[in-house]
Amino acid sequence: MLRSSRISPARWLPLVAGAAFLSTLPTPSKAQEPPKAAAEATLRVGDNGPAVEGLQRLLNSKLTPSPELDVDGDFGEATRAAVARFQRTNGLPSTGVADPATRKALGPAPSGPPPVPSPESVNARMPAKQPADPLEGPPFTTAAAWAILDGKTGALLWGQSENRPLEPASTTKMMTALIVVRLAKADPKVLDEVVTFSERADRTVGSTSGVKAGEKVSVRELLYGLMLPSGNDAAEAFAEHFNGRLAPADVPAEGTEATARFIAEMNRVAAELGLRETRFANPHGLPNAVHRSSARDLARLAQVAMLDPTFAAVVATPRRGARLVDGSGNSRDVVWTNTNKLLEIEGYDGVKTGTTTGAGACLVASGRMGDDRLIVVILGAPSSDGRYADARNLFRWAWRRRGHRPS
Repeated sequence: MLRSSRISPARWLPLVAGAAFLSTLPTPSKAQEPPKAAAEATLRVGDNGPAVEGLQRLLNSKLTPSPELDVDGDFGEATRAAVARFQRTNGLPSTGVADPATRKALGPAPSGPPPVPSPESVNARMPAKQPADPLEGPPFTTAAAWAILDGKTGALLWGQSENRPLEPASTTKMMTALIVVRLAKADPKVLDEVVTFSERADRTVGSTSGVKAGEKVSVRELLYGLMLPSGNDAAEAFAEHFNGRLAPADVPAEGTEATARFIAEMNRVAAELGLRETRFANPHGLPNAVHRSSARDLARLAQVAMLDPTFAAVVATPRRGARLVDGSGNSRDVVWTNTNKLLEIEGYDGVKTGTTTGAGACLVASGRMGDDRLIVVILGAPSSDGRYADARNLFRWAWRRRGHRPS
C-alpha cells in the first residue's frame, strides 16, 4: 500500500478529484436498504412505524368484534392484546408478538395509507355517543372476564363473561396445591416428605422458587415456594414427586410420563368439582393450546381449596423463609415473597395471581368482612395494577350489595 508522503502532486490531484466526486454520491441509508419482507418481519411491543400501522389495520379488519385499534404506528399494549386474540382464534401460540407465522396468517398488509375522506364529509357527520353510563350495576372493569362467588356457599353471585374459557396462567397452581393438601389430609405424614428437585424441575421456565437441582425441601415448605413466588419449578417438582402414587389417566394425558398421572388427577378433580370450562395440561399454567379455565370455575376451585386449613394458611402468608439442603448436606436459606399485593390490605387473605402474555394479568382473591367471605376472580386484565383495581372495585360493590355499610 502506498503512503501519502510518497504520492507526488501529479498523482494526488486526480485522487482528490475522485474523492470529491465520490462525496457527491448518495450515502447508503437504512431507508435505501432493501426492506425486509413485511410477512417476515417480527413486530412486538415498542416497535413503531408503517409496518405497525399495517398490522393495526389488519387486526381491525380480521378480528370480530373489531378491536378498533388506533392506527398510530405504535405497538403498545392494546395492539399486543389484539395480536394475542388473533393468535388464539387461529390456533397459534398466544405470545402477543407478530412473528412471521402470525403475519402470514393475517395476510398481506394493505398497500399505502387508507383513503382520507374530504373535510366536508368528515365535518358533516359527527359520531353518535353511546348511552350515558347507568348509575346502577357493577363497576366498569378492564378485565376480559370476572366472577364473584359466595365464599361460604359456593354460589355464583355475579359475573361478566364468567363462563368463557381463557388462559388461567399461574392461577392453575391452586389445583396443584389442592391435590397436594388432599393427599396430606388422607395421610398427614405427606407434609413432612422430602422433595428432591430434579434437573427437569430446575429447568422449568418462568417464575421460580429458586430451588436448584439436587436440593431438598419438605412438602410443607414447598407449598409456600409454589404459591408465594408462584414457582413453576415447584409445580413441576410436586407433579414429579406425587405422580407415581396417583391413578393412571383414563384418557391420553398431557405432560410427560413423569407428570401425566398428576395432571390427570388435576382434571379428575376439576370434573368432580363441576368445573365445566376447565382443562389442565400442566401443573403450573405455562401457555398450552388446550390449557383453559373460566372465572366461574376458578372461583369455585378457590372456594373449595380455601376450606382446607393448610391451603388457606399458605395463601394468606405474605413472606416465608425456608431452608434448603443439597445432596452433600450443605444448607442455604431462601425467602419467598407473595405476589398477591392485596395481602397488604386488611380484609384480604388469598389466593393467587397469574400472568402470561396470552392470559394477561389474572387474580383470584379472597376477602372477608366479618363472617362474610367473597371470592373474586379477574381474568385478562391488561396490567397488574388493573387487576387489583378491578378486584377492589368489585369487592366494594359486592359488599354493599350484601348489606355491608361503613362502620
